[in-house]
Amino acid sequence: MAVDGQMHTLRLHGDNLHYLDEGAGPAVVLIHGLLGSHHNWAPQVESLSKQYRVIVPDLFGHGDSDKPAGDYSLSAHAATVRDLLKALDIDSATMVGHSLGGGVAMQTMYLFPDRVERLVLVASGGLGPEVSPLLRAATLPGSEFVLPVVASQAVRDGVDLAIDGLRRIGLNPMSASSTEAWRAFASVQDSRTRRAFLATARSVISFRGQTVSATPHFAAYQDIQAMLIWGERDTIIPNSHTENARAELPHGRVEIFPRAGHFPHLDLPDRFDRVFNEFMTDCGAAPKKRVASAI
Repeated sequence: MAVDGQMHTLRLHGDNLHYLDEGAGPAVVLIHGLLGSHHNWAPQVESLSKQYRVIVPDLFGHGDSDKPAGDYSLSAHAATVRDLLKALDIDSATMVGHSLGGGVAMQTMYLFPDRVERLVLVASGGLGPEVSPLLRAATLPGSEFVLPVVASQAVRDGVDLAIDGLRRIGLNPMSASSTEAWRAFASVQDSRTRRAFLATARSVISFRGQTVSATPHFAAYQDIQAMLIWGERDTIIPNSHTENARAELPHGRVEIFPRAGHFPHLDLPDRFDRVFNEFMTDCGAAPKKRVASAI
Protein backbone atom coordinates (compact mmCIF):
# COMPACT_ATOMS: atom_id res chain seq x y z
CA MET A 1 0.00 0.00 0.00
CA ALA A 2 1.58 3.27 -1.12
CA VAL A 3 2.12 6.16 1.28
CA ASP A 4 1.88 9.78 0.17
CA GLY A 5 4.64 11.79 1.80
CA GLN A 6 8.31 12.59 1.55
CA MET A 7 10.79 10.23 3.13
CA HIS A 8 13.52 11.82 5.24
CA THR A 9 16.93 10.41 6.12
CA LEU A 10 18.73 10.48 9.44
CA ARG A 11 22.33 9.30 9.71
CA LEU A 12 22.69 7.23 12.89
CA HIS A 13 25.96 5.55 13.85
CA GLY A 14 27.07 5.44 10.22
CA ASP A 15 23.81 4.04 8.81
CA ASN A 16 20.82 5.70 7.14
CA LEU A 17 17.44 5.57 8.86
CA HIS A 18 14.52 6.56 6.64
CA TYR A 19 11.30 7.93 8.09
CA LEU A 20 8.14 9.90 7.40
CA ASP A 21 7.32 13.09 9.29
CA GLU A 22 3.82 14.31 8.44
CA GLY A 23 1.36 16.72 10.01
CA ALA A 24 1.45 18.92 13.10
CA GLY A 25 0.24 18.58 16.66
CA PRO A 26 0.93 16.05 19.44
CA ALA A 27 3.57 13.58 18.30
CA VAL A 28 2.54 10.03 17.40
CA VAL A 29 5.14 7.41 16.44
CA LEU A 30 3.92 4.48 14.33
CA ILE A 31 6.24 1.45 14.61
CA HIS A 32 5.83 -1.38 12.10
CA GLY A 33 6.29 -5.09 12.68
CA LEU A 34 8.65 -7.80 11.47
CA LEU A 35 9.35 -7.50 7.72
CA GLY A 36 7.24 -4.35 7.74
CA SER A 37 7.85 -0.73 6.79
CA HIS A 38 6.13 2.65 6.76
CA HIS A 39 3.85 1.26 4.03
CA ASN A 40 2.04 -0.78 6.72
CA TRP A 41 0.64 2.48 8.09
CA ALA A 42 -0.54 4.09 4.83
CA PRO A 43 -4.17 4.76 5.89
CA GLN A 44 -3.08 6.07 9.29
CA VAL A 45 -0.45 8.42 7.85
CA GLU A 46 -3.12 10.02 5.69
CA SER A 47 -5.79 10.28 8.38
CA LEU A 48 -3.89 10.87 11.63
CA SER A 49 -1.58 13.52 10.17
CA LYS A 50 -4.60 15.84 9.96
CA GLN A 51 -4.52 16.14 13.77
CA TYR A 52 -1.13 14.88 14.90
CA ARG A 53 2.53 15.00 13.97
CA VAL A 54 2.98 11.47 12.70
CA ILE A 55 6.49 9.98 12.72
CA VAL A 56 6.88 6.66 10.89
CA PRO A 57 10.38 5.11 10.81
CA ASP A 58 11.54 2.17 8.77
CA LEU A 59 13.43 0.36 11.52
CA PHE A 60 16.97 -0.69 10.64
CA GLY A 61 16.85 -3.92 8.64
CA HIS A 62 13.44 -3.01 7.20
CA GLY A 63 11.95 -1.02 4.36
CA ASP A 64 14.14 1.73 2.91
CA SER A 65 16.49 1.95 5.91
CA ASP A 66 19.96 0.41 5.88
CA LYS A 67 20.35 -3.23 6.83
CA PRO A 68 23.74 -3.51 8.51
CA ALA A 69 25.08 -6.61 10.20
CA GLY A 70 24.67 -6.06 13.91
CA ASP A 71 22.25 -5.83 16.81
CA TYR A 72 18.54 -6.23 15.99
CA SER A 73 17.28 -6.73 19.53
CA LEU A 74 14.27 -4.89 20.96
CA SER A 75 16.66 -2.68 22.92
CA ALA A 76 18.55 -1.71 19.76
CA HIS A 77 15.31 -0.79 17.97
CA ALA A 78 14.11 1.13 21.04
CA ALA A 79 17.36 3.11 21.07
CA THR A 80 16.77 3.95 17.41
CA VAL A 81 13.32 5.33 18.25
CA ARG A 82 14.84 7.37 21.09
CA ASP A 83 17.58 8.72 18.81
CA LEU A 84 15.03 9.66 16.14
CA LEU A 85 12.89 11.61 18.64
CA LYS A 86 15.99 13.34 19.96
CA ALA A 87 17.10 14.33 16.45
CA LEU A 88 13.63 15.73 15.72
CA ASP A 89 13.62 17.65 19.02
CA ILE A 90 10.53 15.76 20.23
CA ASP A 91 10.55 15.28 23.99
CA SER A 92 7.89 12.56 24.12
CA ALA A 93 5.23 10.91 21.99
CA THR A 94 2.39 8.44 21.89
CA MET A 95 3.87 5.12 20.77
CA VAL A 96 1.78 2.96 18.43
CA GLY A 97 3.38 -0.42 17.76
CA HIS A 98 2.20 -3.26 15.54
CA SER A 99 3.38 -6.83 16.20
CA LEU A 100 7.17 -6.58 16.73
CA GLY A 101 6.64 -2.81 16.85
CA GLY A 102 4.52 -3.27 19.97
CA GLY A 103 7.49 -4.94 21.62
CA VAL A 104 9.71 -2.06 20.49
CA ALA A 105 7.22 0.45 21.91
CA MET A 106 7.12 -1.34 25.27
CA GLN A 107 10.92 -1.62 25.36
CA THR A 108 11.16 2.11 24.64
CA MET A 109 8.89 2.74 27.62
CA TYR A 110 11.03 0.45 29.79
CA LEU A 111 14.37 1.99 28.78
CA PHE A 112 13.33 5.60 28.16
CA PRO A 113 10.09 6.16 30.12
CA ASP A 114 10.21 9.94 29.79
CA ARG A 115 9.91 9.55 25.99
CA VAL A 116 6.59 7.66 26.11
CA GLU A 117 3.33 9.47 26.86
CA ARG A 118 0.96 6.57 26.20
CA LEU A 119 0.88 3.21 24.41
CA VAL A 120 -1.25 1.74 21.64
CA LEU A 121 -0.39 -1.91 21.03
CA VAL A 122 -1.73 -3.42 17.81
CA ALA A 123 -1.57 -7.24 17.62
CA SER A 124 1.55 -6.82 19.70
CA GLY A 125 4.34 -9.21 20.45
CA GLY A 126 5.71 -9.56 23.95
CA LEU A 127 2.47 -10.41 25.77
CA GLY A 128 2.56 -14.22 25.71
CA PRO A 129 4.52 -17.15 24.26
CA GLU A 130 2.06 -18.22 21.54
CA VAL A 131 2.97 -17.24 17.99
CA SER A 132 2.46 -18.61 14.47
CA PRO A 133 4.24 -21.93 13.72
CA LEU A 134 5.62 -20.30 10.57
CA LEU A 135 7.51 -17.71 12.63
CA ARG A 136 8.74 -20.38 15.04
CA ALA A 137 10.00 -22.42 12.08
CA ALA A 138 11.84 -19.38 10.70
CA THR A 139 14.09 -19.35 13.78
CA LEU A 140 15.31 -22.94 13.29
CA PRO A 141 18.85 -23.65 12.11
CA GLY A 142 19.01 -23.79 8.32
CA SER A 143 16.04 -21.52 7.75
CA GLU A 144 18.37 -19.04 6.08
CA PHE A 145 18.69 -21.55 3.24
CA VAL A 146 15.00 -22.47 3.08
CA LEU A 147 13.56 -18.95 3.11
CA PRO A 148 14.95 -17.78 -0.25
CA VAL A 149 13.52 -20.89 -1.92
CA VAL A 150 10.08 -20.52 -0.35
CA ALA A 151 10.03 -16.79 -1.19
CA SER A 152 11.44 -17.26 -4.70
CA GLN A 153 9.75 -15.63 -7.64
CA ALA A 154 8.77 -19.00 -9.09
CA VAL A 155 6.93 -20.05 -5.93
CA ARG A 156 5.32 -16.65 -5.55
CA ASP A 157 4.18 -16.67 -9.18
CA GLY A 158 2.49 -20.04 -8.61
CA VAL A 159 0.68 -18.80 -5.51
CA ASP A 160 -0.35 -15.58 -7.23
CA LEU A 161 -1.73 -17.59 -10.15
CA ALA A 162 -3.83 -19.69 -7.78
CA ILE A 163 -5.12 -16.56 -6.02
CA ASP A 164 -6.05 -14.97 -9.34
CA GLY A 165 -7.91 -18.14 -10.31
CA LEU A 166 -9.98 -18.00 -7.14
CA ARG A 167 -10.78 -14.34 -7.73
CA ARG A 168 -12.00 -15.07 -11.26
CA ILE A 169 -14.60 -17.46 -9.91
CA GLY A 170 -15.78 -14.93 -7.35
CA LEU A 171 -13.66 -15.94 -4.36
CA ASN A 172 -11.14 -13.58 -2.79
CA PRO A 173 -8.97 -15.38 -0.23
CA MET A 174 -6.83 -12.29 0.47
CA SER A 175 -7.89 -9.77 3.08
CA ALA A 176 -5.90 -6.58 3.61
CA SER A 177 -4.04 -8.40 6.39
CA SER A 178 -3.07 -11.40 4.26
CA THR A 179 -2.19 -9.21 1.27
CA GLU A 180 0.19 -7.12 3.36
CA ALA A 181 1.74 -10.20 4.99
CA TRP A 182 2.26 -11.81 1.57
CA ARG A 183 3.81 -8.62 0.19
CA ALA A 184 6.15 -8.32 3.17
CA PHE A 185 7.25 -11.95 2.90
CA ALA A 186 8.59 -11.31 -0.60
CA SER A 187 11.24 -9.03 0.87
CA VAL A 188 13.20 -11.99 2.31
CA GLN A 189 14.41 -12.70 -1.22
CA ASP A 190 16.93 -9.92 -0.53
CA SER A 191 19.90 -11.36 1.40
CA ARG A 192 20.39 -8.31 3.64
CA THR A 193 16.70 -8.18 4.53
CA ARG A 194 16.72 -11.92 5.19
CA ARG A 195 19.72 -11.59 7.50
CA ALA A 196 18.07 -8.76 9.43
CA PHE A 197 14.77 -10.67 9.60
CA LEU A 198 16.41 -13.76 11.06
CA ALA A 199 18.46 -11.73 13.56
CA THR A 200 15.36 -9.86 14.70
CA ALA A 201 13.11 -12.92 14.84
CA ARG A 202 15.65 -15.00 16.73
CA SER A 203 16.06 -12.24 19.33
CA VAL A 204 12.39 -12.59 20.39
CA ILE A 205 11.23 -16.02 19.14
CA SER A 206 12.45 -19.60 19.42
CA PHE A 207 10.95 -22.87 18.18
CA ARG A 208 8.95 -22.91 21.45
CA GLY A 209 7.36 -19.49 20.84
CA GLN A 210 7.96 -15.92 21.96
CA THR A 211 10.87 -15.66 24.38
CA VAL A 212 10.43 -12.06 25.56
CA SER A 213 7.57 -10.96 27.81
CA ALA A 214 6.75 -7.42 28.91
CA THR A 215 4.07 -8.31 31.44
CA PRO A 216 6.41 -8.76 34.46
CA HIS A 217 7.39 -5.08 34.10
CA PHE A 218 3.89 -3.61 33.91
CA ALA A 219 3.70 -3.20 37.69
CA ALA A 220 6.09 -0.25 37.36
CA TYR A 221 3.78 1.51 34.91
CA GLN A 222 0.43 1.47 36.68
CA ASP A 223 -0.37 5.00 35.50
CA ILE A 224 0.26 4.39 31.79
CA GLN A 225 -2.67 5.08 29.48
CA ALA A 226 -2.75 2.12 27.09
CA MET A 227 -4.95 0.62 24.41
CA LEU A 228 -4.69 -2.82 22.87
CA ILE A 229 -6.14 -3.40 19.40
CA TRP A 230 -6.39 -6.91 17.94
CA GLY A 231 -8.02 -8.71 15.06
CA GLU A 232 -10.63 -11.34 15.86
CA ARG A 233 -9.08 -13.63 13.23
CA ASP A 234 -5.39 -13.05 13.97
CA THR A 235 -3.54 -16.27 13.16
CA ILE A 236 -0.07 -14.84 13.89
CA ILE A 237 -0.48 -13.74 17.52
CA PRO A 238 -3.73 -14.77 19.26
CA ASN A 239 -6.00 -12.05 20.59
CA SER A 240 -6.17 -13.94 23.91
CA HIS A 241 -2.91 -12.12 24.72
CA THR A 242 -4.98 -9.04 25.50
CA GLU A 243 -6.03 -10.76 28.72
CA ASN A 244 -2.39 -11.03 29.79
CA ALA A 245 -2.09 -7.25 29.67
CA ARG A 246 -5.59 -6.31 30.81
CA ALA A 247 -5.00 -7.58 34.36
CA GLU A 248 -1.73 -5.65 34.66
CA LEU A 249 -2.79 -2.32 33.13
CA PRO A 250 -5.62 -0.76 35.14
CA HIS A 251 -5.93 2.08 32.62
CA GLY A 252 -5.84 -0.26 29.63
CA ARG A 253 -8.55 -0.41 26.97
CA VAL A 254 -9.07 -3.42 24.70
CA GLU A 255 -10.59 -3.33 21.22
CA ILE A 256 -11.12 -6.57 19.26
CA PHE A 257 -11.92 -5.84 15.60
CA PRO A 258 -14.39 -8.37 14.13
CA ARG A 259 -13.36 -10.15 10.92
CA ALA A 260 -9.90 -8.58 11.10
CA GLY A 261 -6.58 -10.43 10.92
CA HIS A 262 -3.06 -9.60 12.04
CA PHE A 263 -3.23 -6.09 10.52
CA PRO A 264 -6.49 -4.78 12.03
CA HIS A 265 -5.50 -1.20 11.21
CA LEU A 266 -5.45 -2.16 7.52
CA ASP A 267 -8.51 -4.41 7.58
CA LEU A 268 -10.65 -1.76 9.30
CA PRO A 269 -8.84 1.58 9.04
CA ASP A 270 -11.93 3.70 9.75
CA ARG A 271 -12.59 1.82 12.97
CA PHE A 272 -8.94 2.19 13.93
CA ASP A 273 -9.14 5.97 13.43
CA ARG A 274 -12.29 6.16 15.53
CA VAL A 275 -10.99 4.21 18.52
CA PHE A 276 -7.59 5.91 18.34
CA ASN A 277 -9.12 9.39 18.39
CA GLU A 278 -11.46 8.38 21.22
CA PHE A 279 -8.49 7.06 23.17
CA MET A 280 -6.47 10.24 22.65
CA THR A 281 -9.44 12.39 23.67
CA ASP A 282 -10.00 10.31 26.80
CA CYS A 283 -6.32 10.70 27.68
CA GLY A 284 -6.61 14.50 27.47
CA ALA A 285 -5.20 16.95 24.96
CA ALA A 286 -2.15 17.96 26.99
CA PRO A 287 0.78 15.55 26.67
CA LYS A 288 1.75 13.99 29.97
CA LYS A 289 5.36 13.13 30.75
CA ARG A 290 5.99 10.30 33.16
CA VAL A 291 8.93 8.74 34.90
CA ALA A 292 8.52 5.10 35.84
CA SER A 293 9.38 3.82 39.26
CA ALA A 294 12.49 1.70 39.55
CA ILE A 295 12.19 -1.94 38.55
